[in-house]
Amino acid sequence: MTKHRALVTGASGLLGRAIMKDFCASPDWDVLGLAFSRARDGLKKVDLSDKNAVTDVVNDFKPDVIIHSAAERRVDVIEKTPEAAKKVNLDATQFICEAAAGVKAWVLFISTDYVFDGKNPPYKVTDEPNPLNLYAKSKLEGEKITLRVNPDNGVLRVPILYGEIEELSESAVTVLFAKVKDTSCKAPMDAKLLRFPTLVDDLGFVIRKLSERRLEDPAITGIFHWASDEVMTKYDMAMNMAKAFGMSTDHIVPETSSASAANRPENSQLDCSRIEELGICKRTKFSDCIVNILKPFL
Repeated sequence: MTKHRALVTGASGLLGRAIMKDFCASPDWDVLGLAFSRARDGLKKVDLSDKNAVTDVVNDFKPDVIIHSAAERRVDVIEKTPEAAKKVNLDATQFICEAAAGVKAWVLFISTDYVFDGKNPPYKVTDEPNPLNLYAKSKLEGEKITLRVNPDNGVLRVPILYGEIEELSESAVTVLFAKVKDTSCKAPMDAKLLRFPTLVDDLGFVIRKLSERRLEDPAITGIFHWASDEVMTKYDMAMNMAKAFGMSTDHIVPETSSASAANRPENSQLDCSRIEELGICKRTKFSDCIVNILKPFL
C-alpha cells in the first residue's frame, strides 16, 4: 500500500513535535519535518522566508498534506516588533501555499482562537473574527492567504497549548510553574481571562485524523476549531499545578488587571462541533497529564 506523505513546518516546536510524533507512529504516513534554528533529530533545515528553499523542498518531497504549524507566537514580542510576525506568519505562508498548489498538496494552516475578541463565545467557524492584537491580526491574515491561494485548503484554530516541553518557557501554560514552585515570593496570576489549555498530543491526533479524512473526502476544506473543554484562568492553572505536587498555594495571588503590551480576548471559547461531527475527538484532562509534564522541572 502506498503511504501518504505529510510535510510539517515548525517541526521542532511544541506543537510541531507532537504532530510529528503522531504522524510518524502511523504506518500510513511518510513524514518530513522542517525546522530552522532547532533543526535536529532528522529534521530538515529550511528557512521558510526563502521562497526558493520552500519551493525546492515541496517539489522534492511532493507531500499530499502540509501542516503549517511554524509561527511567531510571542504575542507581546510581536506587539513591540511587528516585523517579527511578517516573515513566518505571512511571507512563509504565502510561499508554502503557492508551492503546495504546484504539487496539488492540501495545506492545513494552524491559527488561533485569538482571532476573536472574546465578547460572544463560543465561536463557530462561521463567526466573524475581530482580532485585538497584532499577533492575532497576523494569524488572521495567514488564514486569508491560505484560503486565497487555494480555497480548498484548511485552517485550524486552536487555543493556548501545553505538552511535553524542553524548557518551561516553551508554553504559556508551563511557564507558570517557575513562579508556582518559588514559594519565597508572591506570584500574581491572571484570574480574569478564561482559557482552554489544550494538550498538543490531542491536537496531533486530531490533525492527523482530519488530514486522513481530507484525503478521503475533498469536501474537507475551510475553517475548523479544536480545543479542550476545560475552562481555566492562569490562576486556576497555577493552583492546579501547586496542588498536584503538594506545594503551598499561599504565594499565588489572583490578579484581575494586566500590564501586558497586547490586548487579549476575555473568553475566546471555540465551538468544535465541525470536527466532532466528523467523528474525531480526543481530549485529555489537565490534571491527568500536568504532573508528568512538569516533573522533570521540579
